[in-house]
Amino acid sequence: MPNVKKFMVSGGGTGGHIFPALAIANELKATYPNCEIEFVGAQGRMEMERIPREGYTIHGLPIVGLNRQSMAANLKFPVKLIRSIAHCRKILKSFQPDVVIGTGGFASGPLLYVAQLMGIPTVIQEQNSYAGITNKRLGAKAKAICVAYEGMHQFFPKEKVHLTGNPVRPAILNSNTSAEESKREFGLDLNKPTLLVLGGSLGARRINEAIESLIDWAKEKDVQILWQCGKLYYEALETKLGNHPGVFLHAFISDMNKAYACADIILSRAGAGTISELAIIGKPTILIPSPNVAEDHQTKNALALVEKKAALLIRESEIDSRLEADLERLLQDEPRRKSLSEALLKLAIPDATQRIVKLIEPLIK
Repeated sequence: MPNVKKFMVSGGGTGGHIFPALAIANELKATYPNCEIEFVGAQGRMEMERIPREGYTIHGLPIVGLNRQSMAANLKFPVKLIRSIAHCRKILKSFQPDVVIGTGGFASGPLLYVAQLMGIPTVIQEQNSYAGITNKRLGAKAKAICVAYEGMHQFFPKEKVHLTGNPVRPAILNSNTSAEESKREFGLDLNKPTLLVLGGSLGARRINEAIESLIDWAKEKDVQILWQCGKLYYEALETKLGNHPGVFLHAFISDMNKAYACADIILSRAGAGTISELAIIGKPTILIPSPNVAEDHQTKNALALVEKKAALLIRESEIDSRLEADLERLLQDEPRRKSLSEALLKLAIPDATQRIVKLIEPLIK
């Protein structure tokens, strides 16, 4: 009987960590059909539901993140970290993986730390243009570090850094849906320009407030708005707006390939996964980074695109003074829209998942 290859993957907390983890696991499964893959996540986080739905086993750790607002909330952190490390040792001894892959999230740190202590090869997939503290510390002993931005050797040993890009959902990579077909599905006018607004699955309060204030402007300019406002804000906005003509409100859009196809201009947060999708799509984009994330990494992600003249950046503090004027200029300036699209498409790495798996292959025992 041939030696069965085993892989352990950890990534969670947000879709930006979970999707790359699943994409890598699925590509490993396609490359090694008889391999065994198990996941490690944080108890109570979304990976504990999402990963089993994809057919994989997941082990939950009691780990939590540090609370930057309340020091009192961190009193239990050391105990939970120690318990998580002990649990990781037990899981790794039992499963004995050939390689351990971390894509970020609370559980990824303890798992890779213990794997490195045990001499198991580890691979880090860093999605952002600014590496987090945990990944920077783990990078010294990792065998390979897969990144999506140039210049990441400032955080990691240069010889271990590989520009692979971030995995992108197959539905977006392989989409052949037309703008006309997609607009019909969403009930949009086929002849009006469409602004697609994305504030993440939970929504972004500041972006929602800004779009609400733009509705009269959009009506005057004959622009329709396809708006993913987030489940936290949907009911209140639906009640307030009613069936407002030209505004198509959704708590969450599952068929993102079709939403992207509708768009003439995209207004979005600057999460790493979203930016990788936007590069594949290549539509003119205005990024409004969330200022409430670790190391302000969304702003750094956005700046990496701005430096390449591939997107526009508006900080949350500038929304009221800039958003309407920037949108209007972009709407009227077709050469600028074309230039942004072309520059963004140049940053796309559609084979990111395959590149990552090729780096994992030499590490297998």
